[in-house]
Amino acid sequence: MSLQNKIVHLSCRRFVCNSGALHKSASSEARTVLAVGDETTQQSLVENIQMKSLKEMPGPSAVGNLVEFFFRDGFSRIHEIQMEHSQKYGKIFKSRFGPQLVVSIAGRDLVAEVLRSEGVAPQRGNMESWQEYRNLRGRSTGLISAEGEDWLKMRSVLRQLIMRPKDVAQFSDDVNSVVVDMIKRVETLRSQQPDGLTVLNINDLFFKYAMEGMAAILYEDRLGCLENEIPQKSQDYITALHLMFSSFKMTMYAGAIPKWLRPIIPRPWEEFCSSWDGLFSFSQIHVDKRLEEIKEQMSKGEEVKGGLLTHMLVTREMNLEEIYANMTEMLLAGVDTTSFTLSWATYLLARNPKVQQQIYEEIIRTLGHGTVPTADDVPNLPLVRGLVKETLRLFPVLPGNGRVTQDDLVIGGYFIPKGTQLALCHYSTSLDEENFPGAEGFHPERWIRKDATDRVDNFGSIPFGYGIRSCIGRRIAELEMHLALTQLIQRYQICPDAPTAYKPPVH
Repeated sequence: MSLQNKIVHLSCRRFVCNSGALHKSASSEARTVLAVGDETTQQSLVENIQMKSLKEMPGPSAVGNLVEFFFRDGFSRIHEIQMEHSQKYGKIFKSRFGPQLVVSIAGRDLVAEVLRSEGVAPQRGNMESWQEYRNLRGRSTGLISAEGEDWLKMRSVLRQLIMRPKDVAQFSDDVNSVVVDMIKRVETLRSQQPDGLTVLNINDLFFKYAMEGMAAILYEDRLGCLENEIPQKSQDYITALHLMFSSFKMTMYAGAIPKWLRPIIPRPWEEFCSSWDGLFSFSQIHVDKRLEEIKEQMSKGEEVKGGLLTHMLVTREMNLEEIYANMTEMLLAGVDTTSFTLSWATYLLARNPKVQQQIYEEIIRTLGHGTVPTADDVPNLPLVRGLVKETLRLFPVLPGNGRVTQDDLVIGGYFIPKGTQLALCHYSTSLDEENFPGAEGFHPERWIRKDATDRVDNFGSIPFGYGIRSCIGRRIAELEMHLALTQLIQRYQICPDAPTAYKPPVH
């Protein structure tokens, strides 16, 4: 889902953005998942359950997929294709991407069954291109790309530092210092426009905010991304990061194009490797810088204090290459999630002034006009939390999540062999009317529980994943989004770039 550069007007309580329309929804149906054990168990199940093979599973033809994705730019429209295929083929269907066979699951209940049946170390979708790059360059995997025992070890180290709300709350001051700089940048950008209200390209603004915020937490350092003159090293990293995000299609091509075709079609793999080179290089510079500072402190007999990176470098529960990899992958994932969601959230607020008014009143009622919010205030701002959840429901950062089956399974009546790649279609489930009545509408209040029976089924919208393999940086990303949105709504009225489109609410 592409969010183009925005024109934003900001006055006292004014902030304007623009984008495309929301997408259509699909229907859902319940399926069942049964774990299949040894051959005896399999035979018993075959006798008692009428199972079908993958050959009998519906789905687009290999040729049709080839044309759709490689000649009609389908990698830029994965969310739309997901909806079309789920409507046409049902809640379970197969697709082929080059040499890769993928079984797509587009039903909430079936997604829930798959995720609930996972073992202690679930395997993500096919990430062979990530692993191949790391082998080529002699790099370690990080928490996103690692599997098995390596993944379990890394997660056990990181989960105690950044997964619990109380652990992430300590980063409030760091994040708020970045929010202050973002607000200053907003004022600078407004002053550069004739009307004194417009901010051009809010995507870029939020991208730099997210990068600065993640770096402040991960590297314990500021990069200067929100300054008028960005340091060259930071600019180089921004360029590499933009290349990685803009070449998401290239990443897909890199994994789908057979290796023997690379000499003929070299660009996808070359750009994929080039962007990773830039990201790893930047992380290594900042990790090494902090390491030298720690060594100097220790040589002087000084007490070493710090945050996440300092803890990892002092305890050495991971080796240095693993630290480089995890810093790189967490920054990559965090920047994308935060910036993307903030852009869509401001779009939705601009298009729904009554909702914006309600959230503004909640913030003023809870904090007043001048109080700077902290992590401790967020639980008292349910509509702000609902705003983030509803934005991620309508515009998830990724339209799906991947898994590779670690056992033979029976899914929806089909026998799925061990080692099959699954695509869990969160985009279609999040726009399903059965899961979310009024699914195409923007209703942050739907996430506020009024009693024990009034709740939203989390498996309908799980943008951060589920269970032990859920996004480890979720709490950090949410903190950055909650604090930024609260202060923006406190200070500005967010409006479309055509101020005459509607009469703004009065505060």
